[in-house]
Amino acid sequence: MHLSIYAFNHKNMLYFSEVEIEKVIVHQVGNKHEDGKLLLSEIELQPDEELQNILKTYFLGSFKEPIYYQFIGTDDILDNNQIYLSSAEIFENEDQFIAQSHQIAKHLFEQTYHPKIKHGELYIVYFNKCIVDDELTSAIGIFKSENKDPFLKILQKQDNLDLTYDIGININKLDKGCIVFNTEKTQGYKICMVDLSGKSKEASYWKDDFLQLQQRKDDFYQTQNYMQMCKGFVNEVFNEKNGIERADQIDMLNKTANYFEEKEDFDLNDFENKVIENNEVINAFKEYKDRYADEREVEIKDQFGISASAVKKGKAQFKSVLKLDKNFHIYIHGDRTRIVKGFDPSTGLHFYQVYYEQEN
Repeated sequence: MHLSIYAFNHKNMLYFSEVEIEKVIVHQVGNKHEDGKLLLSEIELQPDEELQNILKTYFLGSFKEPIYYQFIGTDDILDNNQIYLSSAEIFENEDQFIAQSHQIAKHLFEQTYHPKIKHGELYIVYFNKCIVDDELTSAIGIFKSENKDPFLKILQKQDNLDLTYDIGININKLDKGCIVFNTEKTQGYKICMVDLSGKSKEASYWKDDFLQLQQRKDDFYQTQNYMQMCKGFVNEVFNEKNGIERADQIDMLNKTANYFEEKEDFDLNDFENKVIENNEVINAFKEYKDRYADEREVEIKDQFGISASAVKKGKAQFKSVLKLDKNFHIYIHGDRTRIVKGFDPSTGLHFYQVYYEQEN
């Protein structure tokens, strides 16, 4: 029995349909700040087939997008990263699995210095038959469960049914996790990460302090940053304060989204000519792009492959709604020339004329 869990786009792909759990061990990590304890298991779990499938749902089901990270180390030295070293040891010699899982758990325990960090179970897993970007490889999973949910239990007592409850882990809601794929070791491996705790200061310990990750500057990264930057340009520069009508702002966002959806590769000159068009606006866009990159410390290239997955995610943040007081909403999806703004001096009210061929 195989569990079909996958995410893909035309250039990036994660595929877990054939994945196998070869090794798994669980430890308990308390909050060091609150005098919590570290409990290390000495024996691997031996889950049967049914439990394996449940575990695969829990471990892998939250990895839906091919957003890749890589290990970094103190002073940019990978050997200063404990999780990188432990992963490399396991990949090189599977007999090191238990010993290195202990090192990983101890390292996590040392990072739990914030009082709001929750205690929980830490699972270290060795996977086989993972496919990442068309490459068959093994992987190491590091997962932490922090939250427990109540669930109902039905008990049969002779001819009657009784109802009770218990507290356990929701297998459809992974709190924290990462998958280290055994590829591109010299670059810090290719890694996917999940953290449901958000962007609060106490939450950063998982990505920044424990794992020490940074997002890889691949096509997803470039596409994501460029679409966010374009949205920022429309909101902050190409706006009503500078004499731009709201309908023209929406038109710019629509053209941007269409460009990224229709093209396989991004080219700045082509984008400027087909989407922005006006030379004065192009110059303003270039100035904003440089300032955006400097202020946010992101790398924005002028040419890159477009990630369909990043486009889908970014387009959802592009609003194409023209809100008129509290009475009307106009959704603009296409030809900007078919909507015209005016002013009626007799009523003192603004108006829009909308031209169309047929009513649906």
